[in-house]
Amino acid sequence: MIRRTIPHLDLAQIAASGQCFTWGRGAAGSWTIPAGERLVTACQRGEELTFSCDMAEFDAFWAGYFDLDTDYGALKASVDPADRYLTAAVAHGGGIRILRQDFWEVLVSFLISQNNNITRIIRSMALLRERYGKSTGGFRAFPRPEGLAGVSEADFRDVGLGYRAKYLTWLSRELAGGGLEALERTLLDAGDEEAERTLMGLYGVGKKVADCVCLFGLHRTDFFPVDTHIRQVLDRHYPGGFPRERYRGGLGILQQYMFYYDLKQ
Repeated sequence: MIRRTIPHLDLAQIAASGQCFTWGRGAAGSWTIPAGERLVTACQRGEELTFSCDMAEFDAFWAGYFDLDTDYGALKASVDPADRYLTAAVAHGGGIRILRQDFWEVLVSFLISQNNNITRIIRSMALLRERYGKSTGGFRAFPRPEGLAGVSEADFRDVGLGYRAKYLTWLSRELAGGGLEALERTLLDAGDEEAERTLMGLYGVGKKVADCVCLFGLHRTDFFPVDTHIRQVLDRHYPGGFPRERYRGGLGILQQYMFYYDLKQ
């Protein structure tokens, strides 16, 4: 168990921000956080956080997962004080960070997020892990493409995927046997526009899903996914367009503040 003081980080806000669907809420405000084949339990009181790992593991993995090298304070301070909506959104959800999540888990979660709600997505992701994941370190890791490639569309429907089951059936079989690694290499070498086009070439992936995967799965923080919530925010508060050029490098972070603020209103 280690203790760290970390500003600009709020576990409850991150869990409710719509970027991750695998965290579990525990007793006394704790969070169980799986990432690949790793698992940590985190508790928070103000800026004081405790993690159920040693310092070596935290520095090697979890510090990166929580994006601790990014200066969120500087981005928040750069917000135009005359922009009353964005200033309020930052003040309301300023503990959100863009996690550095596993690419495959992000791809699956946003593939099945279409016309869906957060509660149902969380349940489906948990059932996929429970039924098809490999047991490791006392819990089940999220199944890789090879672990899902033999699952039928009917079985995917049984975990609540509905019409999205056909997307995961195709994707798992397409990316098994090295296909996922090849896709990741292609995306890492690609520019933003090419990465978006590549993802949209996958069955069932449209622009919004591709942008979410780029932001949350590849940590490309200039992607600004626009869903119903964000479209309404832009129409109400930025009819002339959001000032994207002013905030280059952090657009996706600001999008999360705006999404969370609108959700909570």
